[in-house]
Amino acid sequence: MTEVMESVAAATADLASGASIAVGGFGLCGIPDTLIEAVAAAGPDQLELVSNNCGTGAHGLGILLADKRVRRVIASYVGENAEFARQYLAGELEVELTPQGTLAERLRAGGAGIPAFYTPAGVGTLIADGGMPWRFGPNGSVAVASPPKPVASFGGRFGPKQYVLEEAIVTDYALVHAVIGDTAGNLIFNKSARNFNPLVAAAGRICIAEVETLVPAGDLDPDTVHLPGIFVDRIVHTGRTTGLIEKRTVRAEESQ
Repeated sequence: MTEVMESVAAATADLASGASIAVGGFGLCGIPDTLIEAVAAAGPDQLELVSNNCGTGAHGLGILLADKRVRRVIASYVGENAEFARQYLAGELEVELTPQGTLAERLRAGGAGIPAFYTPAGVGTLIADGGMPWRFGPNGSVAVASPPKPVASFGGRFGPKQYVLEEAIVTDYALVHAVIGDTAGNLIFNKSARNFNPLVAAAGRICIAEVETLVPAGDLDPDTVHLPGIFVDRIVHTGRTTGLIEKRTVRAEESQ
């Protein structure tokens, strides 16, 4: 049963130091910014984050990084967050860079109870062979490197091909943002804000969803539901949209 929480603080109250957290969003699109702010205000540290990237310096997961609350990140790219890059290169943060499609599938597999899967992405690179820098030393040397992963050959339409074994991701918590949710935990995401949110929700042992609009159970057309409530443990109505724009690009005004 999904529990309707009175506030984001109550929803995240038991999230303690050392927890692993999968977080939805892509850049600043669809991020659970209100829940992230509640975690930042509560003060847990030594967190392990799983997210496509870490927002920006002032928004999203960037505020946890800036406060030195994060021990390790599994992500697809360092992105637009200069502090993320600085901490990684300075050896202050452990980072497991993962191909974006592989990250999505690792989360999906975790939610589906699949322990591991084979993929062609990364074969013949440090992803499969090992040696990817996870943590740098203070002098720029590699202090912690990724281990090699099993590689196997499978036949197919065009003959045998090599694939690397990737393990599923399951985290202690998942934080997601939806445009509409009901009191049974069913969620609807807004267009591209759907991104990683459904995958993240399924991969967390405890999924906490913030919603812009909360309606009674039964009000949503089942055909419009993107994520069923079976995956959502707590839901909180914030009324807050994720209207932040990471890079605003406008056309020059045309002369009349």
